[in-house]
Amino acid sequence: MDYATFLGQAERGEAPALNLLHGADGQLLDDALATATRGFFPDPALAAWGREVFDGRERGVDEIVRSAMTLPFGGGRRLVAVRRAQALTARGADALAAYAKSPNPASCLLLLSDEPLRASRDRRTDHWLLAALPAAAIVELPARGARELTSWLRQRAAVEGLTVSDEAARLLVELTGEDTAALLGEARKAALAGGPDNRAVGVKDVGAVVGEHRLDAIFDLTRAVERRDRAAALKTLDRLLATEDWNLLLSVLTRDVRTAWTAVAWRRRGRGVDEIARALRRPPAVIETITGAGGGSEGLLAWKLRRCWDAECRLKSSGEPWAEMAALVADLCAER
Repeated sequence: MDYATFLGQAERGEAPALNLLHGADGQLLDDALATATRGFFPDPALAAWGREVFDGRERGVDEIVRSAMTLPFGGGRRLVAVRRAQALTARGADALAAYAKSPNPASCLLLLSDEPLRASRDRRTDHWLLAALPAAAIVELPARGARELTSWLRQRAAVEGLTVSDEAARLLVELTGEDTAALLGEARKAALAGGPDNRAVGVKDVGAVVGEHRLDAIFDLTRAVERRDRAAALKTLDRLLATEDWNLLLSVLTRDVRTAWTAVAWRRRGRGVDEIARALRRPPAVIETITGAGGGSEGLLAWKLRRCWDAECRLKSSGEPWAEMAALVADLCAER
């Protein structure tokens, strides 16, 4: 099952009896729990009787299974949710697997893991939960690029009555990164910057929250890299790292390299400047510059994009931020 399908079922109060949602997106997990709660308990007062929320770091599988087996009070269905399910110990694997074979239809057991559970560069093997549960019960949270995050932010903000312009959403993604909870929080703050009754968020509102000086400094870095002015880029980076998290700076640099690589690749395959500009949501003049003679070859930009990914891996493996970011910026200014 995919995430959207789960939300649709949960909204109708028809979520399956057993579900495991996993991925590094806390906001999507919060939305899933909130949606299931609304679906099962149209009257919020009933949630106090029929919903139980555990923390996987503090409770064991046996206690959670007992709760899921409990019959609902006064009809309807129970909702048993487990936050940070990845922390459940493997000692409970047999008990959970046995429950999965015949789950209580009068309950919905919702396991929420705020970490991806598949084997990856950060996890050597699949988490035991994936083997204990049937494949139909497992929901992987969707991964989104910057463009998908922009659309998601506008749609999610609209649920709360906020209208976020496309430019404001893109700016929030660039400056805040890929943490959806942080993105939504910044959108809310930007709305308040326009007044207590303001429901529309534009670039001006984002600037009021982020700060014009901060915006200028970040764009000074990207402009210096575009000009391949290594000295200016490193000087700006040094100033920024005194106040900014490396995650933000790396995401902005990676975004620019990915955009340039995509534009050059598409131009080489015969797509027009205006078409590329519309697809990438950049002015045609910018696309002309990126794909011009001085913009870099497709091979060079592909190498720079891999270099960004390599820097991210090193930094997440306890690399020293200034050294790794300085080496990356120097490489992004290279013309080889």
